[in-house]
Amino acid sequence: MSKTPSPKELLFGRTGLDESRTERLVSDTLQGADDGELFLEYRQSEMLVFDDSRLKSASFDTSQGFGLRAVAGESTGYAHASELSEAAINRAASAVQSVTAGHSGTIAEAPPGTNKHLYVEDNPINEVSFEDKVKLLQDIDAYARSKDSRVRQVSVSLAGSWQVVHLMRPDGSTMSDVRPLVRLNVQVVAGVGDRQETGGYGSGGRAGYAGFIGDVDWHATMDEAFRQSLVNLESVPAPAGEMTVVLGPGWPGVLLHEAVGHGLEGDFNRKKTSAFAGLMGERVASPGVTIIDDGTMPDRRGSLTIDDEGTPTNRTVLIEDGILVGYLQDRLNARLMGMTPTGNGRRQSYAHTPMPRMTNTFMLAGDRDPQEIIAGVDNGLYAVNFGGGQVDITSGKFVFSCTEAYKIENGKIGAPVKGATLIGNGPDAMTKISAIGNDLELDPGIGSCGKDGQTVPVGVGQPSLRIDGLTVGGTAA
Repeated sequence: MSKTPSPKELLFGRTGLDESRTERLVSDTLQGADDGELFLEYRQSEMLVFDDSRLKSASFDTSQGFGLRAVAGESTGYAHASELSEAAINRAASAVQSVTAGHSGTIAEAPPGTNKHLYVEDNPINEVSFEDKVKLLQDIDAYARSKDSRVRQVSVSLAGSWQVVHLMRPDGSTMSDVRPLVRLNVQVVAGVGDRQETGGYGSGGRAGYAGFIGDVDWHATMDEAFRQSLVNLESVPAPAGEMTVVLGPGWPGVLLHEAVGHGLEGDFNRKKTSAFAGLMGERVASPGVTIIDDGTMPDRRGSLTIDDEGTPTNRTVLIEDGILVGYLQDRLNARLMGMTPTGNGRRQSYAHTPMPRMTNTFMLAGDRDPQEIIAGVDNGLYAVNFGGGQVDITSGKFVFSCTEAYKIENGKIGAPVKGATLIGNGPDAMTKISAIGNDLELDPGIGSCGKDGQTVPVGVGQPSLRIDGLTVGGTAA
């Protein structure tokens, strides 16, 4: 295996871009600005899709480029290009300098340095041969079809990317990060007679493909997708009305991510468009509810050694024992709010400006046994997995569809249900949590978050939760 090139080798040595001349250009361009940086990026990505027992598609892409940003007050000048050359950066400089006209601000201090190392730097795309990747998909497909005669369709996808970023600031400081990312997804369609249902599962993180090549990990992923398809095959129409809902551990934390996490991002609170705006130090959730955003967890999908402004990521407490104590901040919103950046300035690529985004967001465990939580519910819903959802940041209202849920009857888990949706208000739902399980789990590494047209990888998690008086939309007559 060839030696992995360094960020400077990729972004300067191989492009002919002169490092010292680029540093001077950045410094000259951003004089008089309050903040700003040159963001350089190189990325490789691939996707293999196996469907109908054959390789349906295989794609590979290499991209590189830069984004140059100048910030003055609340104004941002941003220019980007896919050409890594001094001429292209000079053209961008002419565009972004207009935002600094009339300003004589002092450049903000550079982010602190870090020696954290949260994941390997090796390129996963080069780690395993193309033939071995195809064989992995073939093996998963064959295993799924051999499990049960009810299996009618299997779809498997394998995706990997390798992103190299290098930031240059006007004070001469620089910082780099090399970010691997992989993901395996399996979808199984099972049927009996005229009825068929789907189950899906995935896993991934900031690592290589090696974990998927061994038998254990991919078998577990496939088995879970198959199990969900059989559960849905036995489902009955979901009940409707206001009832007690118990959320399972792990992936159901996506509800917290959407209904609460976005509302705690700095830009929404600075502009007072969040339902949590102005509530710092006040109770916003039931006692015992503590929500964390932690970008420092090794190998997790949402983790980053540094964010996309160069700030080291942190373990940021957002809600502590029900009290709002923190927001997620990038550099711009932190400066305007008189706060400290939390390492949550993220961007999809060099073609996008950074904004405050979540990394790995989860609720800490409580002390209740999950079985006792369910046993205390006479009539309700046990929601284990979620699909899509919609949230209004200003009002906090949300709607989420359940992909796996069960009736709770007389303290016991009953029949699986189909078509259940959870409807509520994020801040209100947080005050209705009446029991927190001792079984905190994180999602298996499949989360992606969209905001203002940008998508970034994230993680979620939570323990089992009892929420009283949540509205369930169902399909039962």
